Amino acid sequence: MIFNSLHLAIIVFLVAAAIFAASPLVIALLIAPRARGGDFRMPYECGVRPYGRAWDHFAFNYHIYALIFIAFDVDILYLYPVGVSYRLLPGWLPLAELSFFLFFVLLAVVYFQAKGVFTWPRRIEQ
Repeated sequence: MIFNSLHLAIIVFLVAAAIFAASPLVIALLIAPRARGGDFRMPYECGVRPYGRAWDHFAFNYHIYALIFIAFDVDILYLYPVGVSYRLLPGWLPLAELSFFLFFVLLAVVYFQAKGVFTWPRRIEQ
């Protein structure tokens, strides 16, 4: 293999990218203030001192709702470029493809509703 200017350019850009990515971390490590003790280890709640059991974790159902939101958000995110590009294509095939995609998104919503995923469970305090 012959080493040419393209290989040199790739190496230079990789090194520059690594320096560019690492420099904020190094700068923050050097000039960031250091706090010890006091409220440093206290959880942050909107600038107010926490009271009660501040270290309790959220219930698992909040994570399920977040994952479902992300899944459907990504699905809907694909609809914008499809809507922009499909208007330029002739015929009924783009509409059929989009309807096929939306059918499976709607089928997933119906499935989740039937499984009871969208029902908000009430937490019973003891």
